[in-house]
Parts: sequence; structure tokens; C-alpha cells
Amino acid sequence: MDPEEKAMLADLIWLNAVIATELIQITENTSAILRKEPPPQSCLEDHRRLKSIATTIAERYHPGSGLKEHLVGHQ
Repeated sequence: MDPEEKAMLADLIWLNAVIATELIQITENTSAILRKEPPPQSCLEDHRRLKSIATTIAERYHPGSGLKEHLVGHQ
């Protein structure tokens, strides 16, 4: 694999991790709006774990991208 292909794949993996974490957050926010209360604790714990995995993957291919810091501020 040439360097350009490798860089492209790293970018796509990172972007997919960003999309995944944002979708999880949208799901939590939508659930809270519809329920008029926070999502169940079990869901929040699962989402936290999934976001952590996605962030780890993203950081592997683009360390220091700011995704981890961004997710800390999500509510």
C-alpha cells in the first residue's frame, strides 16, 4: 500500500470514529428530549464505553486530533 492510500484509510477510519461518537450523542440527546429525562443509566454506560472505543481507534490513526477533548464537553 502506498503512503497516499495509507493516509486516506487513516483519514476514513478517523472520520468514521467521529461520526460514530456524534451519532451516539445525538441518540442520547434525542432520548432525553423524548423521555423528558436522561436516558437509562445502562444506556449511558454502554454509550460511554462505545465512545471510548471509537476515540481510541481515532487516536490511533490521528493522535492529538482533539476528538477526545471534544467528547469530554458533550452533554
